[in-house]
Amino acid sequence: MDPRTVPEYLQDRTRHDASKLRVAVAVAMYHDEIVRALESAAREAFLEAGGSIDRLSLMRCAGAWELPSALAAMQQRLDPQPDAYVALGCVIKGDTSHDRWIIGAACGELAGLSTRSAVPVGMGLLTCDTIEQARQRAGGSHGNKGREAMLASILQANEMARLRWGPSE
Repeated sequence: MDPRTVPEYLQDRTRHDASKLRVAVAVAMYHDEIVRALESAAREAFLEAGGSIDRLSLMRCAGAWELPSALAAMQQRLDPQPDAYVALGCVIKGDTSHDRWIIGAACGELAGLSTRSAVPVGMGLLTCDTIEQARQRAGGSHGNKGREAMLASILQANEMARLRWGPSE
């Protein structure tokens, strides 16, 4: 993990124990080159944190617009329920305001899903002006936001478990 590109609170590996967690990941397939890099880094972060591949559920969806419904479907149908979710995708600004509508709606619904369910949703949805900016955030000079989204979800799931069960001994 490159400390120059990862927030300090996500660098403390002692806060990233995924050994007991189930995580569901929705991956928007639009901008395939970018989202494959986000997905790979998120999976790698989960496994490095002690997660088991059989406790990681993945669902692909067409684009960022479909991310909230993909996670909602996973929330309704996965048993046992995930301890955290991660949304991965990429929206690039175009010639119209289409990107703002997609991003605003998707992000609002992802936040709503998280607050309604009290289950963290890691935000790995890139919102960039150019494809080059997206590449820089999918493994380039700005790190990998898929990795960061997974680490944030793991951290938050563990913090929420402490609320329910108290600190472990």
